[in-house]
Amino acid sequence: MPFSSVPSVSYAAVVAALRSAGCVFAEDEARLIVSTARTSAELTAMVDRRSAGLPLEHVLGWAEFCGLRIAVEPGVFVPRRRTEFLVQQAFEVAPEAPVVVDLCCGSGAVGAALAASLPGAELHAADIDPAAVRCARRNVGTHGHVYEGDLFEPLPHTLRGRVDVLAANVPYVPTEEVGLLPPEARDHEPLMALDGGGDGLDILRRVTAEAPQWLAPGGSLLVETSERQAPTAFEVFADSGLVPRLTVSEELYSTVVIGTRS
Repeated sequence: MPFSSVPSVSYAAVVAALRSAGCVFAEDEARLIVSTARTSAELTAMVDRRSAGLPLEHVLGWAEFCGLRIAVEPGVFVPRRRTEFLVQQAFEVAPEAPVVVDLCCGSGAVGAALAASLPGAELHAADIDPAAVRCARRNVGTHGHVYEGDLFEPLPHTLRGRVDVLAANVPYVPTEEVGLLPPEARDHEPLMALDGGGDGLDILRRVTAEAPQWLAPGGSLLVETSERQAPTAFEVFADSGLVPRLTVSEELYSTVVIGTRS
């Protein structure tokens, strides 16, 4: 019996429906869905969407990230918990009242988290995807500015040479491996937010090549990558004139390359 035909919606029924759909963490997901739904009809619709394979965050309309509820619309890249490590590293290298740029910002999660933790920060964020930009504007709110365009292109030219923290959560999945991603990402998130080209580092190379023109002296570029790609990314940073270092979180399975302008 499909969940939508269950006459009396209960937590147990939600768990059973999610379990039947193959959700590994059915109990946890059920709690979130039940607590978010405002009516029985909405609850039924949410469970049906999740059972059909829609990412949980798209079903809920939000994702938890760095202690914040980040609004996430269908078709927008869902911020990953491992990216919280990038935010942590950015926080540690940021000076007082920094100028922060969140490039390839997606939902704006990284920028919103940095603005929340860095008093006096001047935040600018950009993404090429109009849906992501709409979402980021909701999440950033009055804490910064969000622009639509390709990488640095839409940013105000007055930022050149002034950026203290440049966080770029670029796509880094090699093209031939996109098809191996979980269906939730492969089928419901924009390809441009996943596909990093042949070796997964095409966008990283573009960002790194231009970053020194935007960074302030002592400013840092931070990019998330995979453990396998890290040595090549390290070389790309060095070739661009940045002083690179590698940071790793085993707990979050996260690898971040940091390049500082000398």
